[in-house]
Amino acid sequence: MFRGATVKSSPRACTRGTGCDDSRVQRRRTPKATAKPGCEVFILAGGQSRRMGRDKARARIGRSPMLALVSAAATSAGLRVRIVRRDAVPRCGPMGGVVTALRRSRADALVFLACDMPFVPPALIRKIAGLMRGRTTAAFVTQRRVAGFPFALRRGALRVAGALIARGEFSLQSLARETGAKQVRVSGAALRALANVNTREDLERARIRAGGRKR
Repeated sequence: MFRGATVKSSPRACTRGTGCDDSRVQRRRTPKATAKPGCEVFILAGGQSRRMGRDKARARIGRSPMLALVSAAATSAGLRVRIVRRDAVPRCGPMGGVVTALRRSRADALVFLACDMPFVPPALIRKIAGLMRGRTTAAFVTQRRVAGFPFALRRGALRVAGALIARGEFSLQSLARETGAKQVRVSGAALRALANVNTREDLERARIRAGGRKR
């Protein structure tokens, strides 16, 4: 069952993968990081981008790729940033990237971001990271009671995520439920900032919002 906090403003079942290596997870330097040690951000960029028809992470909004915009938001939040470019467990949606990060990280807590949320607010990232400083096992942003990005997990959640994948349950909703996640409810501007860019039409709307031009 979720616990609450508030911030205003299927494909074929996959098989268990092997451990990930540096080709799957890329580090980004954050020399001015100020967040509590033991928490780091993983941006999931290993999806197939079928609806976009191209690599979403490289799609530009203004002069910057979406991935760079998300990375900048996480850096502004004072967190070390790492990128999952290839999932150790394929064809499982975001759960494949989650398992990849949990296997690779040595941090106590991990904050997960999607590469297709270019306007994610640094304040929200800091809020979720801050919730993990206590005894919280997991924290998920929820919209209409549906769990999604951004979210945070303890590294020990690897066992839970692996068990869900083994059962063919690939949804973040299942992961939030099984980890007893705290809900982080968003509204207003914060909610609008979490819009996904999944299609070419979404990309054009994001470019208009950012004042960017087609590239």
